[in-house]
Amino acid sequence: MTSHSQTKKQKLSVREMIDHKKNTKSLSTITEKLVPIILFLFALISILTTVGIIYTLLNETIEFFKQVPIIDFFTGTVLKPLSQNPEFGILPLINGTILSSLIAMLVAGPIGIMAAIYLSEYASDRVRRVLKPMLEVLAGIPTIVYGFFAFTFVTPILRSIWPSIDATNILSPGIVMGVMIIPMIASLSEDAMSSVPNSMREGAFALGATRLESTFKVVIPAALSGIIASFILGISRAIGETMIVTIASGSSKNFTIDITESMQTMTAYIVEVAGGEAPAGSTIYFSLYAVAMTLFVFTLIMNLLARYVSRKFREEY
Repeated sequence: MTSHSQTKKQKLSVREMIDHKKNTKSLSTITEKLVPIILFLFALISILTTVGIIYTLLNETIEFFKQVPIIDFFTGTVLKPLSQNPEFGILPLINGTILSSLIAMLVAGPIGIMAAIYLSEYASDRVRRVLKPMLEVLAGIPTIVYGFFAFTFVTPILRSIWPSIDATNILSPGIVMGVMIIPMIASLSEDAMSSVPNSMREGAFALGATRLESTFKVVIPAALSGIIASFILGISRAIGETMIVTIASGSSKNFTIDITESMQTMTAYIVEVAGGEAPAGSTIYFSLYAVAMTLFVFTLIMNLLARYVSRKFREEY
């Protein structure tokens, strides 16, 4: 009797195990079907958001060009949106944006690539684990802090060395933007160099190359796609920077190459108009969207260029 009841219990437990496995398999199948749908919805949200942004920019930009000729906007060297006879030439803003970005890259480029070379080729694992997080802390500092740092610390130092420099100028924010971009270039370049197989380094050493020769003749050429992409993304970051230039570069819409003078970038102009008293539907209000559309095109071109360069050099090496 006892053995019969035990056999019955065993049969029941086996049946329960089979049923449980079927239920688990069914749940797993439902999950496998739901996950792609959920991921697609998230991807769709990001796409729709981008489409909405582009639609808004285009719609308002078209309204602006109904009031201001597009040729005057892109070729004009005078920007006086609040005068009695307003002029809307974007060249002063493009000039300030390009100059500040070039200064930033002159600072961030050499320092970033040298830091990446040290971390990838010379630093020990222990030193790398300490230095890389410390370097990346710079990327976490709010840009408004960088802006006040440029205005209250860097500019007075520059004026003590160069007395003729204006209180607000394009040089100071350019330098500080470069400091801000260093972690991006250093981190991405270091990742690209670290991904180069050690067999290539060992082959260079076997042929009698020094560590420096191996770095510049083997590692950097092999990682060139990632390094160039980091530089282009750094330029995009500089072009889109807002708070540093808003605080430290001033609001003078000068069309000049004198980096000691006050200038205004496209992002700073957007902040000025958005925070001012431009009534909705006015020409100056629509000019905000025209400048924003131009900035969007600039950054889009930079990102497409980064992808193209990355693919091109990856194919060659």
